[in-house]
Amino acid sequence: MSPGSTPPVVLTIAGTDSGGAAGIAADLTTIADLGAHGACVVAAVTAQDTTGVRAVHRVPPPVVSAQLDAVLEDLPVSGLKTGMLGSAEVVALVAERLAGMPFPVVVDPVLTASSGAVLGDDDVVRAYVERLLPVATAVTPNLDEARALAGADGPPEALARIIAGYGPAVVLTGGTSAGTCTDWVVVPGRPAEAHTHAAVETRNDHGTGCTFSAAVAVHLAHGVPLTVAARRAATYTAAQLRLSQHWTLGRGRGPIAHT
Repeated sequence: MSPGSTPPVVLTIAGTDSGGAAGIAADLTTIADLGAHGACVVAAVTAQDTTGVRAVHRVPPPVVSAQLDAVLEDLPVSGLKTGMLGSAEVVALVAERLAGMPFPVVVDPVLTASSGAVLGDDDVVRAYVERLLPVATAVTPNLDEARALAGADGPPEALARIIAGYGPAVVLTGGTSAGTCTDWVVVPGRPAEAHTHAAVETRNDHGTGCTFSAAVAVHLAHGVPLTVAARRAATYTAAQLRLSQHWTLGRGRGPIAHT
């Protein structure tokens, strides 16, 4: 993007993180860092720090809908990602509003926090599978989320293929072994791709999934093909993990860098 030119708009629909590590905080900083203008719809408010989630307030669906109206009726959205949606009702609402939209939709199916707190129950999983994934461009689950969405266990490639059967392309992240990390990319109708890169050993990884999915959304908004967007997002996320690798912020799993 040339200096002074109008940036693409990328919208995130997600939850807040009062510690600033994940959710909308991670999304907006990533979107800005990669050359887009970030807009946001708050679907949930969490009281959260590096040690865990203390409380969750799920935003009522009419308020989520009003925020969507405010953005979509005013800004030329070029890409969108979802994070924590909080309830099956909001998942269904978002799916209904996004069906047929002309921009790419990336779903980060946030079901648990890094601390293990449950952020999406069985009804939310069902709403993802039946409502949101069929209208999404891509979904970016980690292995645990992939098991929940697939309703099965098995090798990551097999899980990614099951989820791709719901409609979207799949970027299943985080298979770590012997110092490397493998992401499985499955685009419906095409062979699976294994994207392998060096793993970053760090406890400062809170917000990694949000950062990765936001990066994918920005690259798609810039017109980059999905498989290239996934590689670039992985490279960017690894660089941010290395940047914060030795930080001492918080008493638990520290934040991935947003600087």
